[in-house]
Amino acid sequence: MDFSYIRPKFFEALKGYNGEQFVKDLISGIIVAIIAMPLSIALAIASGVNPEQGLYTAVVAGFFISFLGGSIVQIGGPTAAFVIIIYGIVAQYGIAGLTVATIMAGFMLILMGIFRLGDLIKFIPKTITVGFTFGIAVSIVAGQIKDFFGLDMGAVPAEFVEKMIALFKNFHTLNIATFLVGLLALLIQIFWPKVSKKIPGSLIAIIVTTLIVKFGNLPVKTIGDLYTIRAGLPKFGIPDISPELISLMVSPAFTIAILAAIESLLSCVVSDTMTGSHHSPNAELIGQGVGNIMSALFGGIPATGAIARTAANVKNGGRTPIAGMIHAITLMLILLFLMPYASLIPMSCLAAILIIVGYNMSGWKNVVHIIKIAPKSDIAVLLITLFLTVLFDLVMAIKFGMILAAFLFLKRMSDIANVRQWVDKSDLDEYALNSDFKAVPKNTIVYEIFGALFFGATKDLLNIAHEDEKNVLVLRMRNVPVMDISGLEALEELLGICKKRNMTLILSHVNEQPIKVMGKAGFIEKLGKDNFCENIDRALERAKTLDK
Repeated sequence: MDFSYIRPKFFEALKGYNGEQFVKDLISGIIVAIIAMPLSIALAIASGVNPEQGLYTAVVAGFFISFLGGSIVQIGGPTAAFVIIIYGIVAQYGIAGLTVATIMAGFMLILMGIFRLGDLIKFIPKTITVGFTFGIAVSIVAGQIKDFFGLDMGAVPAEFVEKMIALFKNFHTLNIATFLVGLLALLIQIFWPKVSKKIPGSLIAIIVTTLIVKFGNLPVKTIGDLYTIRAGLPKFGIPDISPELISLMVSPAFTIAILAAIESLLSCVVSDTMTGSHHSPNAELIGQGVGNIMSALFGGIPATGAIARTAANVKNGGRTPIAGMIHAITLMLILLFLMPYASLIPMSCLAAILIIVGYNMSGWKNVVHIIKIAPKSDIAVLLITLFLTVLFDLVMAIKFGMILAAFLFLKRMSDIANVRQWVDKSDLDEYALNSDFKAVPKNTIVYEIFGALFFGATKDLLNIAHEDEKNVLVLRMRNVPVMDISGLEALEELLGICKKRNMTLILSHVNEQPIKVMGKAGFIEKLGKDNFCENIDRALERAKTLDK
């Protein structure tokens, strides 16, 4: 049995590997780790877990995603897309629930890869991915308002509308010092790329604001004021699993798995464009699955391919999975030696980092572009997905978006599918639909079907055998690529109508998929093999022989 479709890219990348590429991978891995460090901490806190758990995720999941994944440059770790999902799971089911959901999602991803479902992710419409990505970005930014402005209030409600109402009511408690520190962090990230693109602005913002708050003795809350940070390596642990908890976690796990699959494969597509390589989608899903399982077992949170970090890896010379593995090892060293200093980082600085993350992931320019050029139906799918993501949850948004997109697609297919009658050659001055102007026998009526013959496109088929003076009906089907059971039933009903009117039904140029459907259903025997003609010329000749 061939399992090459799930073979990790790591082994392929080792062929011809040399010292020069190792140096490039080493430098890129270290740079990406420096980028990932503040993001991992900020994303963990925004998700409602301890800061070090973000680094656990980047270390463990990042290593296995690079080692076992289907991309040569993918960087795995915690991402902003998971924030609202993780926050909701932790709030409702606690860390134990999150751990179980992450492990279950990992197994789902592995099964998706084994059964080659990685190739199907591309069928999710762009309007849905753009919609929920923008919705997640809005939720992330909204979640940072309290810490960015230093509002003195209790726990922020999880629901978006209630959250905004609570923030508005408590906005008068704004802490000026906290706000100014957050604003400084924001400005540093905006303008630092003009100074250097190698060193991330988020790292500079952390260093500058931490020093200002520490030595200025400012009344600004830091990570250490709210969390107890544990340094050292992550510890292996198996959670307490019960049948009840597993049943409760099925839906959250499915959400994590779907989002991890979508985001990781989108990241692979972006990196393929940058490197000219080709990823293996099913191997990538298996790598993501193993990475998430191991992350949960070592105290981490859900992970996926991080588009921004993967792009940074490519830009800095990383060309093999070794760069991603070095990124994980570097973060492990940070965990061991530098983690205690993270307690000094101002919360408003982390909020500023996540605001920039939300802005960058929102893709608002893409949203505006789609609204300008897309059909109204596509815009409706985008906006509905966006609002459902913000106001309810991602599961509902994706489910409803996919259902709506599917119905709209079927509507479009139905609209373009039609049945047109041929007009005889002698009537060309009046109107003719047959492009090659075939002469139609006087005893024959010819119709040509255009488009897929499925349940949404059979409405016109049953109205065509209406001329009593004709005794042959020819259906030209060269433009029918596919047919479903509803299309077959319509043909069977049409055959019944023809028999009642003493008409012979002839099918011309039936394509491969429709002929298979007809063969399995026994329709070929019902119609008679002589009434299946390979082209319209043969069909018209057959019709002449049936003249009254």
